[in-house]
Amino acid sequence: MQPPSRRTFLALGLLLTAGGALTACTGSHDGDGGGPGDRRRPDPDEPVRLRAVTDTDTLLAGYDALLAGPGAGQAAQLQPLRAEVVQHRAALAAGLPTASVSPGTAASSASASLSLSPSTAPTSAVGTEAALASLERQTAQARLADLGAASPQLARLLASVSAAGVLHAVALGDDAPPTTPAPPPPVPSAAPTTAPSSSSPSPSGPASPPAAASGAGLSPEAVTALQRALSSEHAAVYGYGVVGARLPDDQQRADARTALAAHQARRDAWQRVLGGVGVTPSAAAAGYQLPFAVTDAAGAGRLAAHIETRLAAVYADLVAATTGPQRATAADSLRDSALRARRWGAAATPFPGLPDPAVPTPGTAGPGTTPTPTA
Repeated sequence: MQPPSRRTFLALGLLLTAGGALTACTGSHDGDGGGPGDRRRPDPDEPVRLRAVTDTDTLLAGYDALLAGPGAGQAAQLQPLRAEVVQHRAALAAGLPTASVSPGTAASSASASLSLSPSTAPTSAVGTEAALASLERQTAQARLADLGAASPQLARLLASVSAAGVLHAVALGDDAPPTTPAPPPPVPSAAPTTAPSSSSPSPSGPASPPAAASGAGLSPEAVTALQRALSSEHAAVYGYGVVGARLPDDQQRADARTALAAHQARRDAWQRVLGGVGVTPSAAAAGYQLPFAVTDAAGAGRLAAHIETRLAAVYADLVAATTGPQRATAADSLRDSALRARRWGAAATPFPGLPDPAVPTPGTAGPGTTPTPTA
């Protein structure tokens, strides 16, 4: 694997999202599913989507119960959050037969919905923002429980919507920190029958992938996404060094130190994962050109928000490219970056880590979409 250039744009290079469209229909349908004569191709994602829509309807009912009761005075705060949940429902229902996701239909399938703990009030009794925040967190956790059963693109969407749910819970006053996941375990690797030398790449072998893309136990796509996550964490560590240097010695600097430590831990974890399958982890560049000048505390905060926003996109792609524990860790990383981005003042988005549908998708012309290495 070729070493990275000595200087790379912090956000437009290593942290540029390479994700696809916001949602993708994972099954192909010959009709709209409305008539008995329709012949629909089986969609393996359909059970997962139906569960997600059911849980979303339960959550929407919670918002409506609060808005119709004691939360009527907080409509200005609650309505924007509810509007995002409506967008989540539409994205999760994409490709499903219309009859299966009509309002009220999914909600009637209570057995397919998330399991509430005995201490949790039923949705109809949601009468406080705290109860709604708890329901948001439970729904977010239910999204993650289905990651392993979802296709790559649906898993990417579930991870993003789960992160949005945690952001909603925080906005509703639930500031309990999320459970910190264990570092991703190394992927078990079988002894390769042929061990290519990582220090001597093939001089002219376009037909064979580089050694770094053939780690045992990981697909080439997973290795590429992991290397990109590692490179992005290298850049984040560098960026937070700049952030911390421009902040006064107060809570913000303490937050920057905490974030720096988190990114160092992620960096080390991905190095272990890649090294565990015989892949040479990408090294940090000697330096990085910042996306804009950072001369004061306000600029430092904008840089931190920028770093975390781009990292959320990197981890959304990693969710789609991996499976098992690596996918779960990528989803946790997406959530953590989305939370930090919001704390640093990033604009709200209903789909953290995913591109806005109105923004050109990668590969199309648009300002700031091309990484520009410098000498």
